[in-house]
Amino acid sequence: MMHTDTLLEAYRLMCTAKAMAETYEANRTACKYVHSTSRGHEAIQLATAFQLLPCDYISPYYRDESILLGLGFSPYQLMLQLLAKRDDIFTGGREYYGHPNYRGNDKPTIIHQSSATGMQVIPTTGVAQGLQYLEQINSDKLIKGPNGELPVVICSLGDASVTEGEVSEAFQFAVLKKLPVIYLVQDNGWGISASADEVRVMDAYDYAAGFPGLDRVRIDGSNFEESFDAMHRVVQYVRQHRTPYLVQAKVPLLGHHTSGVRKEFYRSQQDLEKHALSDPGPRLRKQLLHVGIEEHELLHIEKKAWEDVTAQFQQALTAPEPDPATVAEYVFVPTPVTEEKGQRQPAGNEKIIMVDAALFAIREIMEDHPEAMLYGQDVGRRLGGVFREAATLAEKFSDVRVFNTAIQEAYIIGSTVGMSAVGVKPIVEVQFADYIYPGFNQLVTEISKSCYLTCGKFPVQTVIRVPVGAYGGGGPYHSGSVETTLLSIKGIKVVYPSNAADMKGLMKAAFLDPNPVVMLEHKGLYWSKVPGTEDAKTIEPSRDYILPLGKANLVVQADIQNITNGESCCIITYGMGVYWARTAARQFPGMIDIIDLRTLYPLDEALIFETVKKHGKCLVLTEEQQHNSFAEALAGRISSACFQWLDAPVAVLGALNVPAVPMNMYLEQAMLPNGEKVAAVIKRLLVS
Repeated sequence: MMHTDTLLEAYRLMCTAKAMAETYEANRTACKYVHSTSRGHEAIQLATAFQLLPCDYISPYYRDESILLGLGFSPYQLMLQLLAKRDDIFTGGREYYGHPNYRGNDKPTIIHQSSATGMQVIPTTGVAQGLQYLEQINSDKLIKGPNGELPVVICSLGDASVTEGEVSEAFQFAVLKKLPVIYLVQDNGWGISASADEVRVMDAYDYAAGFPGLDRVRIDGSNFEESFDAMHRVVQYVRQHRTPYLVQAKVPLLGHHTSGVRKEFYRSQQDLEKHALSDPGPRLRKQLLHVGIEEHELLHIEKKAWEDVTAQFQQALTAPEPDPATVAEYVFVPTPVTEEKGQRQPAGNEKIIMVDAALFAIREIMEDHPEAMLYGQDVGRRLGGVFREAATLAEKFSDVRVFNTAIQEAYIIGSTVGMSAVGVKPIVEVQFADYIYPGFNQLVTEISKSCYLTCGKFPVQTVIRVPVGAYGGGGPYHSGSVETTLLSIKGIKVVYPSNAADMKGLMKAAFLDPNPVVMLEHKGLYWSKVPGTEDAKTIEPSRDYILPLGKANLVVQADIQNITNGESCCIITYGMGVYWARTAARQFPGMIDIIDLRTLYPLDEALIFETVKKHGKCLVLTEEQQHNSFAEALAGRISSACFQWLDAPVAVLGALNVPAVPMNMYLEQAMLPNGEKVAAVIKRLLVS
């Protein structure tokens, strides 16, 4: 028989959750931001929260306010988020109700998760992946319980989200790697207005049967005692056995989907009455009376819950609003790399190609940082990357630190959120830029927003390597450029080296940056096999060489006399464009400045604008299809900032505006810029 103190605490919190929901409903004008409540889900949520230790991790979803109450957060703290107030401890008024994040010594850690259905499952599985790695290397970063308990991870989700493909990716990885994660599926039979029988052929319990090694249990989530016993068994099992588990808890939905999508819009009275029969509060109240708790004691609990909620709600209503001046804070956290350090061309070192520069940089990173890992498609022991960019790393550092993944771009990218949260520093690879799009859900929804929406508590420290670019007949799905799409995402940094020294220095800086960095690596420059790209080979920089992000480089410089005479122009470019520009510049000796951007975000606007003002004529050169590209946007920014110094409109040259890079090499060449095309634009600029 469960201790009555636990039953009473659960009942107190159920009364609190009910009072909160009814208070919000009675004050709809004040509660103007969209929100959901936990009504009907309280029993399984409290039963779950009561099992957890401060060393654990949990990802609640938007209906999980009772989990937060059970973890010890006060109604007032939750109400500050409901009302988007300044002192909201989770997000400072930036995020919806029931979207917590927390890092402290007194409660389980809660990483940020979005409202996008099921998207939290990959990042949270990444937490379990990171914890497993810390266990494997006996890291002092692994925090245990007061009696040496190993941490567990709980990922809460609604039943409708299980149909998301990314949930399957997470299940696959959790089973394959035997991760200590519990998937708590709260099944209320509804996905907004869609009932389970019209959109799913099976529930989460049956679905889990397709993942051998994913233990599972189906429970009545409206029965607190059954829920508590089940969650206690499951949590203890995962603490000890370190394998994944799925709990499907059947619960009623007593509230609205959200305050804006109300239950009467789509649910029948018969359905509402059926769900009300399973209300966890009355069920637990009846049990408490059965075990001898007096009626007056329960009435006191109910009255006190109402009084506390009412008082805290009034306090929250008068809490200050956020200062609008802070709106742009926490997009990134500061990076420790602010200056170029080390030797770029140390005496005695030989020239290396770009692919080796990346390899050597990662090898040195992994030697110096045991928390560093590398994973992705085909980067493991047998192949070492399709470009041999990870060759020998698995042999040197083991399959624990360098390993292959399945074809799961969403998992590869999204798992870095959880890995970073536990102190692991993942370097991951998407095999070709054309295949990054399945990972965009995680990149946009989770990674890019995590720092901003947690007020800097959970920046995602990761390096995402992406081979890009066209050469030699790679075809329409292995030759793409994706920088414009990436640069439309706020909250990530984008790096694009054009030579070996920059590759090594930028890779080191990207790794040390506590924010997410995407490294675009032109595969046509990897080996300098493309005619005219020999200068991509450079002397290997020293081991301690670091090149800060956001610093462009003047790689070709015009003569002062030509500049003074107005017989010069500048080219702003990056990647393969540097070599097309170099080729073209040979036809105009002493007349061209070429700036290699090196980093596309942050962008070295100071050097760009200074150079444009000096010449008055500018070409922005890109490999991407030109229309609506980053290059055109940059040209517009230059025009605005440098208008009074310009002698001609800012020119832009990019690839032809076709949907893909054609396979045939003659067609490929016709699509792309080259030295001759660049020279033609320069000639027009110089005579304008």
